[in-house]
Amino acid sequence: MDQDQSEFDESYLDDPSQREHDEQRLGDAILNSPLATLEPKPAVTVSADTTVREAIAVMLDRSIGAVLVLDDRGHVGGIFTERDVLRKVAASSIDTSTCVSEVMTRDPESLGLDDGIAFALNRMILGGFRHIPIVDDAGAPLAVLSLREVVAFIVSLLPSRVLNLPPEPRLEARSSDGG
Repeated sequence: MDQDQSEFDESYLDDPSQREHDEQRLGDAILNSPLATLEPKPAVTVSADTTVREAIAVMLDRSIGAVLVLDDRGHVGGIFTERDVLRKVAASSIDTSTCVSEVMTRDPESLGLDDGIAFALNRMILGGFRHIPIVDDAGAPLAVLSLREVVAFIVSLLPSRVLNLPPEPRLEARSSDGG
């Protein structure tokens, strides 16, 4: 085995077209699939007068990284995320009895279920966020897309290439079965 190749790379030496085929399939799926394909988790919402403490409790209870904050019309008025907890609550002297509307990210960018996965990735990367609300045509919340869901989708397209990596990337397997 070449010193610059891992056992993972070596497995593709027998069929170099397999890697190209996998990359093409991955690219096609990301570029041509709508967000509905990802089956994003339903939106968890709170009202604007919910306290920061209550919003954090909801996030912890549901094991989620963001809640949508609804305005009085039932539309997304903001998003409250783990980052908001770290940057606006933990790093300051804000009391957790403060209304979440005072520390949320206002008027977040949102997408629809028919928008493409590639477009969502573009918006998330350019905007620097890990969660994006998905709304219906009337602006009512449907789901929250997380970057984690996009990564899980990518892994699902290439499971043998991702899930068969050694537990420590810098370590090489001592045998063909990974031992």
